[in-house]
Amino acid sequence: MTAYLSRRIGTSILVLIGVSIFIFGLLHLIFPSPAIVVLGVKANRVSIEAWNKSHGFDRPWFVQYLSYMNGLIHGNLGYSYKLNQSVTALFQERWARSAYLSLISLIFAVLIAIPLGIFQAVRRNSVGDNVLTSLAFVTYAMPVFFLGLILIQVFALSLPILGFEASQSTSLLTVVGDWHDMTLPIATLTLVTVASFSRYMRSTSIDTLAQDYIKAARAKGLPERLVLLRHLVRNASLPMVTLIGLTIPTLLAGNLITETLFNYQGLGLLFYNSLGNEDYNVMLAYTLIGAVLTIVGNLVADMALTVADPRIRLA
Repeated sequence: MTAYLSRRIGTSILVLIGVSIFIFGLLHLIFPSPAIVVLGVKANRVSIEAWNKSHGFDRPWFVQYLSYMNGLIHGNLGYSYKLNQSVTALFQERWARSAYLSLISLIFAVLIAIPLGIFQAVRRNSVGDNVLTSLAFVTYAMPVFFLGLILIQVFALSLPILGFEASQSTSLLTVVGDWHDMTLPIATLTLVTVASFSRYMRSTSIDTLAQDYIKAARAKGLPERLVLLRHLVRNASLPMVTLIGLTIPTLLAGNLITETLFNYQGLGLLFYNSLGNEDYNVMLAYTLIGAVLTIVGNLVADMALTVADPRIRLA
């Protein structure tokens, strides 16, 4: 198991380095220097060249990349010239709120999707299964922003029982306790995730129910409840571990849309604003976080599967 995990960690590090080079090079071609953003569109060439030289933007891009990586090693994500603040400080102010939104939505999605998928598999082709399948397809195909707008229209405008804007507090404890304003952002991310999770869980549960050990357990007279709890839930849930790992970076993208829609002061809204401001270092840091979460999500899923299913350790 140690050798397997060592190989996976080594591969993840190499992939992360490759992704960081690609992202840095791509953004460097699009935004070679923030001088125009800082100095203004009326700045002359002499001023721009002087600014680039004083801030190191006149060097080759690979030299800038090495300098950037050296800063990352020491916890420096760069500097936001538009906001006149370090990117590290900006992220420290907001990451907890984005993590809360993603984590609570993921937890709710798993708690809802697993029993929902099992129910659909056990009642396959029933009226309830068909209705839930139709709802899942509609929700899964619906863009996140459109689903959020529907929820706002119904529950914040037509039935004014919830807030149409997320909590604006900078305190995480206040945000966690503000269910009036946080329900719709959480529900938006949760519903989209449940739609994909429940379909996947239904499929794996149907495959598991067809296995011989399920038939043998039923033939022995084991109550259906115990068959589902002892034999179905664990085996059908194993593939969900990989899906959850792959969903982590997807939630980051969902955060971007959801935070922008509900004006939630997290990393997603920060990135959205940086696009309009051409804030190079903020965009680069956020994109790298997405890459890191993708790699870490896959790595954590692999590690969890090796614990849950010893057969994978032999691969």
